[in-house]
Amino acid sequence: MLVLQENISLKPYNTFGVNVCSSFFAEIFTEPDLEELLGMAVSSAQKLLVLGGGSNLLFTKDFDGLVLKISIPGISSKVDQDNVMVTAGAGVVWNDLVNYCVGNGFAGVENLSLIPGTVGAAPIQNIGAYGVELKDVFHSCTAYEIATAEKRVFNFEDCRFGYRDSIFKNELKGRYIITAVSFKLSRHAVLHTQYGAIQAELLNRNITNPTIADISKVVSAIRVSKLPDPSTIGNAGSFFKNPVIDQAQFESVLAKFPDVVHYPMPGDQVKLAAGWLIEQCGFKGKVAGQTGTWKNQALVLVNHGSATGQEVYAFSEEIINTVYAKFGVKLEREVNIL
Repeated sequence: MLVLQENISLKPYNTFGVNVCSSFFAEIFTEPDLEELLGMAVSSAQKLLVLGGGSNLLFTKDFDGLVLKISIPGISSKVDQDNVMVTAGAGVVWNDLVNYCVGNGFAGVENLSLIPGTVGAAPIQNIGAYGVELKDVFHSCTAYEIATAEKRVFNFEDCRFGYRDSIFKNELKGRYIITAVSFKLSRHAVLHTQYGAIQAELLNRNITNPTIADISKVVSAIRVSKLPDPSTIGNAGSFFKNPVIDQAQFESVLAKFPDVVHYPMPGDQVKLAAGWLIEQCGFKGKVAGQTGTWKNQALVLVNHGSATGQEVYAFSEEIINTVYAKFGVKLEREVNIL
């Protein structure tokens, strides 16, 4: 049953734990509920904010409009001899989907274990970790246009995926609400162990012939060792994107900082580790009022209790300016600012 609430605190609905309010709030469990709410929002010209897990945003003020919490459930799969098509509702917790796939022997998402958020937000951000991105397993998604409440299916080409990017963050930003996502996975695993500490952790566990379950466990362990649990301390995971620069700029950085952490990219580009850049500027574990960076990972900003969104934003601005002054590299926020 659809319930529209007024003047609701959004603190439980954002992993930073910032205490702001929304004028109106509704939780969506079915596509018909969404169609009904979209009709109400359009007819009343309400500002609209779509929430999944609230794990990739920072509220800096109250929201004067309607918040839709997308909680559409369900996971299904169709299996043939080699491939598997898995479809999940937008409200499914991302790691629940990963566990479902790994548990059934469906390969492709194991490196994306323990990423916070929901399935519906994954294509928007083109989430990625440890050498794998969502685009590598994406087949299609179903979405509703906010202005018309019309349903549309987006295929891989439609989404224009880039590094932590998609059409939903650019031309179609704020225009569609994703309700389900389909993934093309495999029954024959091609493991990605070369990125980060995966190979070292496998060796540490004396695993020489890993399965996708082994990869999932190792990735989860690495993430837990580096990243704070939002249930115990407010955060939104990685706050900044890893900057991608051209070869000429990289050579300039390398000349001054020979130990800079970097990864070659296609098109004569190089990805730098934002966490390393921030740590070199002395921010790892720094506390500034009620905010700061996580003690084990400088890339993560945290709420030590009662930080405001403005306080977190100001601290992130200090980091951006300091990194630019030292390295000549401009960091970009991965978290959405509202």
